[in-house]
Amino acid sequence: MINLRRVSFGTPAAIVTSMALIVGLDAATANKATVAGSFLIAGLADNLTDSLSIHIYQESEKLAEREALITTAANFISRIAVSLSFVLLFLLLQVPIAIFACVIWGFILLSSLSFILAKVRNVNSVAEILKHASVAMIVILVSEVIGLGIEKITACL
Repeated sequence: MINLRRVSFGTPAAIVTSMALIVGLDAATANKATVAGSFLIAGLADNLTDSLSIHIYQESEKLAEREALITTAANFISRIAVSLSFVLLFLLLQVPIAIFACVIWGFILLSSLSFILAKVRNVNSVAEILKHASVAMIVILVSEVIGLGIEKITACL
């Protein structure tokens, strides 16, 4: 069974970041190579920095070195796997379909994780899914607005 403590921080971040990137970059009319490259750059750079942050935080909490290292590695692996799933999906499909598919895939992943966490915590799973999906929607919408703004600004230059 998956140790939720080890993947519950990084996995949602990778899911929501991936969905926001694809929607925002599409709104800015980025080409397929730019979107795929952005996925990979964010997936690696953001992943490494978050994993380092988790590791340092755990050390500050005096967690045993082995446990901190295992949690850091689990976070890194779960995040990179999620990021690569979005890259693969995006590269395999035509852009309009890929955008839709990636957003749906992201909500499936986020809802699944939210459901599992709700069951472990003995709280209402529907409420947890809706709460987490709402935050993701806000991030996606803000990313789209930013992308549209960038498109408009660059069109004027």
